[in-house]
Amino acid sequence: MEHRVFVYGTLLRGEVNHHLLEDARCCGPHRTEPRFTLFALGAYPGVVDGGNTAVVGEVYVVNEIQLLRLDRLEDYPRLYDRRLIATPYGRAWLYLYRGRVRDRHAIRGGDWRCHARRRARGPGDARRRDDDGGGRSRRRRFSLYG
Repeated sequence: MEHRVFVYGTLLRGEVNHHLLEDARCCGPHRTEPRFTLFALGAYPGVVDGGNTAVVGEVYVVNEIQLLRLDRLEDYPRLYDRRLIATPYGRAWLYLYRGRVRDRHAIRGGDWRCHARRRARGPGDARRRDDDGGGRSRRRRFSLYG
């Protein structure tokens, strides 16, 4: 039996757990209805029901064995639950986080990749602004050619 699953964090293409979807068929990108909140839980995100965020992700078609592997990764049904959501590719499972989110950071915009890139850049980002001595900020420019 085939299932569709909507992924939004470490299972996305190029992310650390995407290998679990190597043999799955990618249907394409999707953004949920704006009725969730995406939280940063450290090295991975979690979606909770409620809120006004549309979560960014991808939809895949998986078989029973692949779904069981995803369930194991997500610690379903203890840490995450599953709910079917509507997508342009048909109904897909969405993993909903069941843990505490009280002191967790909500990811505005609902995009885990964007959040992870911002975290990775950190304070040494080449796009930071520097004071030009006159109290004004200027953008540093870098060139590969000097």
